[in-house]
Amino acid sequence: MIKTMPHFLDMDDERLYELDNARYVIMGVPYDGTSTFVKGADKGPQAILDASDSLELYDVQYQHEAWLAGIHTDRHDYDLRTPETMVKSVHDRMRHFMDMGKRPVLVGGEHSVSVGAIRAMAETYPDLTVLQIDAHADLRDSYHDSPYNHACVMRRAQDCAARVVQVGIRNVCTDEMHNIVPENIFYAHLIHNQENWMDKAVERLTDNVYITVDLDGFDPSILPATGTPLPGGLQWYPTLSFLEKVFRSKNVTGFDVVELCPQADSKVSDVLAATLVYKMITMWEKFND
Repeated sequence: MIKTMPHFLDMDDERLYELDNARYVIMGVPYDGTSTFVKGADKGPQAILDASDSLELYDVQYQHEAWLAGIHTDRHDYDLRTPETMVKSVHDRMRHFMDMGKRPVLVGGEHSVSVGAIRAMAETYPDLTVLQIDAHADLRDSYHDSPYNHACVMRRAQDCAARVVQVGIRNVCTDEMHNIVPENIFYAHLIHNQENWMDKAVERLTDNVYITVDLDGFDPSILPATGTPLPGGLQWYPTLSFLEKVFRSKNVTGFDVVELCPQADSKVSDVLAATLVYKMITMWEKFND
């Protein structure tokens, strides 16, 4: 459970932290059970909450104050004993907030935390597209003897969602190639310094979209603190431009931001992750109401 910081953002009206008054719910899942390179993603949710304290409530880019819709930070104790119990626990909690009519925002934790959320969304939206921003395809059927390993997340998404669209991918193993849908993947080396890919990617989305952002999708020059960093990643403003196109044109059902591994000597990545969460809430509030 996340304990030390009470809320996402330092909001001016404490009533807007309360669940009854909040449109948005931050679900922090501090799980790092299957990562295989840099450990520390379990510290990611707390780091994002801590970093959010430094953010201004007014978004100058969008001239909007999304916090006024209310943002509740959930304090649930997830069952993190195994990947399977974690997935079920996240699924059940996500369904709980969906049934309440809340807009859920999941922060991880390693990428496997997204599986339960995606399953909950797919149960409600049969035409669901999972939009993945990531460096890795994550399409293995199983890895290290687990189908719920962080390297299998999008394969599990393919099991339940109508479609998976992948953006920023630059690392794929041969075992994953037969699970790739060529028209639904936008490799980083092919979209570099291009803009027409954004509309093409949006065209591949169905009406209802769940967005999962693995922070290693960004280039490590702007976000080094992640479990499996890779060169050649996405930059800040092009990514925001793409996300804005999605929020403007599709019904976003929820989103997650995962795989932050905080570094003791730098808060740059933490602040980027917290800013991204608030930017996406702002887009959701402003364009997808």
